[in-house]
Amino acid sequence: MKVLVIGNGAREHALCRSLSLDPDVTALHCAPGNAGIAEVAQLHQVDALDGAAVSALAVELGADLVVVGPEAPLVAGVADAVREAGIPVFGPSGEAAQLEGSKAFAKEVMAAADVPTARSYVCTTAEEVAEALDAFGAPYVVKDDGLAAGKGVVVTADIEAAKAHAAGCERVVIEEFLDGPEVSLFAITDGDTVLPLQPAQDFKRALDGDEGPNTGGMGAYSPLPWADPKLVDEVMQTVLQPTVDEMRRRGTPFSGLLYAGLAITSRGVRVIEFNARFGDPETQVVLARLKTPLAGILMAAATSNLGYLEPLRWSEDAAVTVVIASHNYPATPRTGDPITGLDEVAAQDAPHAYVLHAGTRRDGDAVVSAGGRVLSVTATGKDLSQARERAYRAVGRVRLDGSQHRTDIAAKVAGGTGEAGAVEA
Repeated sequence: MKVLVIGNGAREHALCRSLSLDPDVTALHCAPGNAGIAEVAQLHQVDALDGAAVSALAVELGADLVVVGPEAPLVAGVADAVREAGIPVFGPSGEAAQLEGSKAFAKEVMAAADVPTARSYVCTTAEEVAEALDAFGAPYVVKDDGLAAGKGVVVTADIEAAKAHAAGCERVVIEEFLDGPEVSLFAITDGDTVLPLQPAQDFKRALDGDEGPNTGGMGAYSPLPWADPKLVDEVMQTVLQPTVDEMRRRGTPFSGLLYAGLAITSRGVRVIEFNARFGDPETQVVLARLKTPLAGILMAAATSNLGYLEPLRWSEDAAVTVVIASHNYPATPRTGDPITGLDEVAAQDAPHAYVLHAGTRRDGDAVVSAGGRVLSVTATGKDLSQARERAYRAVGRVRLDGSQHRTDIAAKVAGGTGEAGAVEA
């Protein structure tokens, strides 16, 4: 099977790494990719938002399957263009991807499907914003209605900061604050059958102790030993299957990866948000534990054959990933700094720990930073304590001037004190 992956982040590197280990994958391509993905896939230059260009590349390569990684190409309808070219594609249509592209649309679908979520108001004027903030009170949760690269949400006790964020958006969704720990649950679907993966928890705040601004994610871990064993079944019945059924009823079936960001509140499970693709950094830990070859799963979803798939097999091992970010992230990051120590991780920590690239590029023989979140260091172990120890040992080998990372990813749960995690991220 020839596979083309679209994207250039750590999520796509994790996907490519898993696909490269799949014996059914005979050729692996990625566009545009990054310096790390180049080690496992052949890279091609393409505008990931240009559906015609992506589909033309897929045809030229003779791809049997195209996997569209990021949300922006999905919302732009890139998967539609590939399907029109007659090539199976893992990823929802542009219309279906509005579950992530518009938080107001997602709320509408959840209401129709009776999916539990936070009460909310959709606001377009300063007056509406002020009324909504007053109705809910602090802490204030203000979400940009559209895509914002994981940084469109502000949770604050400062009403002026909440109003300022809303003023910078054309349309916002203002919600009640949800208490309790967060869980990320991915599900692969062909628009009918829904196949849940293993849950994970990520850390959105930039600094230790869940302090600092929201980011795209600074680390993650799986499994969640503190979670109710019935959680996945409950979310399947109350969130994932009803949402997929509602999308099909509307004539816009959702095929691909449906990501439910959940809060386990004192009143039960509530959906914080939907994403229309694998989440970063949770993908890194979930795929690290998946034993079933990935290509067959994605192809089954792309060809409406998910119901015929054997049950997924999972490793009993735990996985932890720690993000190394550029100086000044999540504000305007500094780029172009050399990255060293990657060979040391490969030589001394593999196969239990490895580095996945996000914001990197080649500069001659050197690898340099090219974005805010630069690398994800991922490790597995017999339990979360061992996985965490291996991840941070590898982090210590990587050298990037001015870089930053959280030192407390999975610390509470590895230490046996539970894991509250950040809420409303």
